[in-house]
Amino acid sequence: MKLKHSLLVVLFLSFGFSAQVFAKGFDAELTEYSYPFPVLKHIFESQKNSMSMAYMDVPAPEGKQKDTILLLHGKNFNGAYFEDMAKTLSQRGYRVIIPDQIGFGKSTKPKAYQYSFQTLAENTHSLMKTLDIKKYQVLGHSMGGMVATRLALMYPDEITKLFLVNPIGLEDWKTMTGYKTVDELYKNELDNSVEKIRKYQVESYYDNKWKPEYDRWMAPLVGWVEGPDRELIAWNAALTSDMVFTQPVYYEFKNLKMPTILVIGQRDRTAIGKAWAPEANKAKMGLYPQMGKTVSKMIPKCKLIELPGLGHLPFIENPEMFWKSLDKEWSK
Repeated sequence: MKLKHSLLVVLFLSFGFSAQVFAKGFDAELTEYSYPFPVLKHIFESQKNSMSMAYMDVPAPEGKQKDTILLLHGKNFNGAYFEDMAKTLSQRGYRVIIPDQIGFGKSTKPKAYQYSFQTLAENTHSLMKTLDIKKYQVLGHSMGGMVATRLALMYPDEITKLFLVNPIGLEDWKTMTGYKTVDELYKNELDNSVEKIRKYQVESYYDNKWKPEYDRWMAPLVGWVEGPDRELIAWNAALTSDMVFTQPVYYEFKNLKMPTILVIGQRDRTAIGKAWAPEANKAKMGLYPQMGKTVSKMIPKCKLIELPGLGHLPFIENPEMFWKSLDKEWSK
């Protein structure tokens, strides 16, 4: 195993990654991967499983709290990548709650679980109820946008404002590509590698321009590939991929009641199933500039913010542009 890790370090250095970040594999709950704020645990029962939902609770400066905001992570991430966003929002007077969904980050990875966006939303609502937070804003990025949308549909009287940042689910992929069974998705996840993870992220997220600060956000995925719980991680990833593909929120955007800010990095082309779609459909999938305009018209109280030249992670790729574009929204 030491030899394997040594080879990994050489590989990461050749790609320009920080060897310190990737020196060893991680277990299922990222025990040895550090988060930017203290990690707390919400313990509850779900589907005959004892669940541990990890979360961070970042306070506003004493005496300055004006609101609470819930940040919901994407599928290839965990709550840690919201570090800079949480610090900024905290200084602006927000209490910031950042959970890892079940199946992600430092939270439980069940051996058997029927994933649904309703279930993830209910788990998240259980956390907010335990924290006695009755009114709050929500920001969802990527898959977190689908969770946030479902949460907003289920609890419209609690969520005062909804931010969707490059959310997936702005189209129904089932109508554009074929279905992969969970078993097929599981095999694909087991076939994942360091090279495949890097290639996907550098091409899909960062326009082939890698920066050293991106290392840490890729580290958990790479650590899991080389860690002791690889099969369990791959199984949960397959189940959540199936959930994302088969449970669209697209048809229900029209039912959102709260003010919604839709933020779209215009370079984004993320689309589940594009890799195995018919060639004629590949070019039609994941057209975020077009989808943003379409969906913004579906949501009754929506403001569309378009970020030119940015991709799937605008708040990491160009924080200055991201915050400048949203500056007025945080003060309302």
